Amino acid sequence: MLSRVANHIYWLGRYLERAENYARFIDVNFNLMQDLPMDLKEQWGPLVAATGDLDLYQKKYQGFERHQVMYFLTFDQDNPNSMLSAVTKARENARIIRENLSKETWEKANELYYMLQTGHEKKVWKKEDPRQFYEQVKNQILLLYGLADATVARTEGWYFRQLGQLLERADKTSRILDVKYHILLPSPVEVGSPLDFLHWMALLKSVTGFNTYRRLYGNIDPSGVVDFLVLNKYFPRSIYYCLKEAERCLHCISGNVSDGFKNPAEKTIGEIRSRLEYSELDDIISSGLHEYLDSLQVKINHISDLIDINYFRLKENYVLQSDSQA
Repeated sequence: MLSRVANHIYWLGRYLERAENYARFIDVNFNLMQDLPMDLKEQWGPLVAATGDLDLYQKKYQGFERHQVMYFLTFDQDNPNSMLSAVTKARENARIIRENLSKETWEKANELYYMLQTGHEKKVWKKEDPRQFYEQVKNQILLLYGLADATVARTEGWYFRQLGQLLERADKTSRILDVKYHILLPSPVEVGSPLDFLHWMALLKSVTGFNTYRRLYGNIDPSGVVDFLVLNKYFPRSIYYCLKEAERCLHCISGNVSDGFKNPAEKTIGEIRSRLEYSELDDIISSGLHEYLDSLQVKINHISDLIDINYFRLKENYVLQSDSQA
């Protein structure tokens, strides 16, 4: 597969996952606000912090009013990570490699783009109850995932899309967990309170893991949620599961059938996956959850850089050099 094509497929997976995560975060946070006590101010700032774009937001807006945050995360084209920006980039990547996608995948990606455009025109962020719009976006992206899983051959292209999706998912799970643990609670006094329970429940719902968590762990408590979202070996949105599957994708792409590694990206993700596999919850808590998650985010970004160097950048340079020599 050409490195250019692989690059577009990889980023198609990342951008779709990013948009789906944003839709879920906003929808869940809106539902949470309906359950908060009347005298408690809505908390939309942590949602911006979870995306990593807090500095950009504060340069454009004063305060964290609901309509401002929803517009910034959904439609603001000055925000390179907004849902509209992500879907626009996903559609452009799909358009460039259209011959490598099924007809149905391209059509649904196109529909998703126009769905966001229509929401922008109708000023969804100003509506009293915008949840139906975000539900539609989530379902459209899940439909795209289903098409990819059910109709696409498991060749290099499929693994590159999965790889992008899984790394993006691991990053977003770490961010939303980090923000809940350090920002959402107004004071330590409220730890274990009904408000605290609502926040942890909202966090689990934001990763579509509430029902699965209750079946596996029972009562909701912080240590159980951290174990579930970081170390669980079976939940498809846990950080460990995402990195384990991303490593498998890298091995399938390189044809690595051994337990070793063939390139720096495989080596790095193998080291991180191994540490997670043999970590215990007490080790994470004792080292500081925020510090642990922050370190994981840096490592995930490093893996993405190594993938770019190993599979995309070098091959593109090689093609350019070959053309110039010809």
